[in-house]
Amino acid sequence: MRRRGAADRRADRPRGLPERDPVEVRHQHRGVVFTVPSLALLGLLITPLGLGVAPSVVALTLYSLLPIVRNTIVGLAGVDRTLVDAARGIGMNRGRILLRVELPLAWPVILTGVRVATQLAMGIGAIAAYVSGPGLGEQIFSGLARLGGANSINMTLAGTLGIVILALIFDGCLMLIGRLTTPRGIRA
Repeated sequence: MRRRGAADRRADRPRGLPERDPVEVRHQHRGVVFTVPSLALLGLLITPLGLGVAPSVVALTLYSLLPIVRNTIVGLAGVDRTLVDAARGIGMNRGRILLRVELPLAWPVILTGVRVATQLAMGIGAIAAYVSGPGLGEQIFSGLARLGGANSINMTLAGTLGIVILALIFDGCLMLIGRLTTPRGIRA
């Protein structure tokens, strides 16, 4: 029995349907959490975890994992196979290849996922005030609840600007970490 090649698979596929990469098919379930709105997820987590910090941390963790995992997979898949073969040729084992060749080359893409996850966490952390979670979202929602009052707009702006400033500081720190830790030969 002969092995089926890419041409055979294309011939079996109905016209008009795009060819799907097997890796893409295996990893497409990871984005399921993003189909649930963050406020709805926080509401669903109230029943098992109650109000406060616990549902906020679980929601932030679930939303932050996707960009990091996806970018890690993309970064490692983007490493040139000839470099991995060369490392294997000089006697490196699988662990050393991962640590010395693949991770340093994939690091900029992985760090981009961390940056995206940090910005997501900042935005969703503000919404976590609805379930009595900690953060500057409390000031935003208190100001909105007192809309028309003397300091309602000031409270809302203080919370919003605080979140924006924190997001910019975190992004700047992660950019600096990326600049300091990315190997000189692959910097853009």
